[in-house]
Amino acid sequence: YIHSVWNETVELFRAKMPLRKHRCRFKSYEHCFTAAEAVDWLHELLRCSQNFGPEVTRKQTVQLLKKFLKNHVIEDIKGKWGQEDFEDNRHLYRFPPSSPLKPYPKKPPYQKDVIKFPEWNDPPPGTSQENIPVRPVVMNSEMWYKRHSIAIGEVPACRLVHRRQLTEANVEEIWKSMTLSYLQKILGLDSLEEVLDVKLVNSKFIIHNVYSVSKQGVVILDDKSKELPHWVLSAMKCLANWPNCSDLKQPMYLGFEKDVFKTIADYYGHLKEPLLTFHLFDAFVSVLGLLQKEKVAVEAFQICCLLLPPENRRKLQLLMRMMARICLNKEMPPLCDGFGTRTLMVQTFSRCILCSKDEVDLDELLAARLVTFLMDNYQEILKVPLALQTSIEERVAHLRRVQIKYPGADMDITLSAPSFCRQISPEEFEYQRSYGSQEPLAALLEEVITDAKLSNKEKKKKLKQFQKSYPEVYQERFPTPESEALLFPEKPKPKPQLLMWALKKPFQPFQRTRSFRM
Repeated sequence: YIHSVWNETVELFRAKMPLRKHRCRFKSYEHCFTAAEAVDWLHELLRCSQNFGPEVTRKQTVQLLKKFLKNHVIEDIKGKWGQEDFEDNRHLYRFPPSSPLKPYPKKPPYQKDVIKFPEWNDPPPGTSQENIPVRPVVMNSEMWYKRHSIAIGEVPACRLVHRRQLTEANVEEIWKSMTLSYLQKILGLDSLEEVLDVKLVNSKFIIHNVYSVSKQGVVILDDKSKELPHWVLSAMKCLANWPNCSDLKQPMYLGFEKDVFKTIADYYGHLKEPLLTFHLFDAFVSVLGLLQKEKVAVEAFQICCLLLPPENRRKLQLLMRMMARICLNKEMPPLCDGFGTRTLMVQTFSRCILCSKDEVDLDELLAARLVTFLMDNYQEILKVPLALQTSIEERVAHLRRVQIKYPGADMDITLSAPSFCRQISPEEFEYQRSYGSQEPLAALLEEVITDAKLSNKEKKKKLKQFQKSYPEVYQERFPTPESEALLFPEKPKPKPQLLMWALKKPFQPFQRTRSFRM
């Protein structure tokens, strides 16, 4: 994403930057521009760009032009380039004749292997094939009918195996794999290897950020030594809840609010690592390409913020809440003479929120754009994504549910891991069939009986097949023929109608007819 934005900016700058004739030291130069003219024009371009936004400052524009000079996007009037000695003055610059758009070397991927999403039936080390659990399937009358109507009575002798219990490590791996899969889907990537080192993602962080939160949704830390210092937290509360002018508790000396703000800025400015961490820099920057689709970008930021260490997420939540409240507080005095409040917030804290470990082109501008979007949508972004949480919880609950392996179960589910059966003796199979599966078979029989969608003819056919396959279960449900007959009560036969036409004519005695013989 950074490379595409860089090339797009360079192309626009070269194509539309006004060029004209300038004089310097009694000499004229064609097709050139002054440094100040370049700053003016590029600053306006960046402010109107969707990739950067209106919070870009003139100082940041100068920084970008320094990188342009270093990368030979521009050169001075004598053809010198390669150093960041660009200043906002009347010095003359021009575009080099060759194109500055060069292919960037691809960043080596963090991980070449496809992310392994663990299954509940991954066997622990040292287990034999006999203990490998089979995959689950939910049975209903229709599925049962499909499986048993063709070859009734020819049920293969399979062992009834129950799942092994999910360990804490299993649950953590499920949270990690499903969270990363969800992020990969939102970003529209074939793999996360170019933006994220999966090995550095800590599943414990994800679970802590989801469940260890206050009523306001702020992360609660177990290790209190990682909390914000008390004096910093008090300063943040002071500015976030700045009192009205009529409040007598408001400090009286001039510039108090500026001193408080400087205290907070100094603390966050001296953090060893940005709040979004170095190793998640590429992941967060990749989301910037989705800002035109606001809802999708919010979802992507939600997932990325779940990957943060809990102490970083808490500091980010408190900082964003303070920044948003200060910007919305019309009673807040100006905290800086040269900037508006909103611009000051973005420029002061953008680098402590997002920063690359190595020097990256456009990192400051992209950080400012991200912080602006984060500040406008922090309440949604720093929420736990409910859809993801529900999906994972249902998955874990499903894997903990005890079910039975039926013949043909492999045809009805999409899990990739194979299931296994162990050949057993006929005596053991009869014992398992008689005692190990009585309850689910009885429940299945009741489902067939109470299925209102089946006609009596179809229901009788299925019950007959069930009786042939599991006579003991059927006999227990219908011990006598009378109990079975109650399920299909006979309809009363209609009485034959009287021949009313025979009663309409009165009785007439027999009369001889005239003979036709001559």
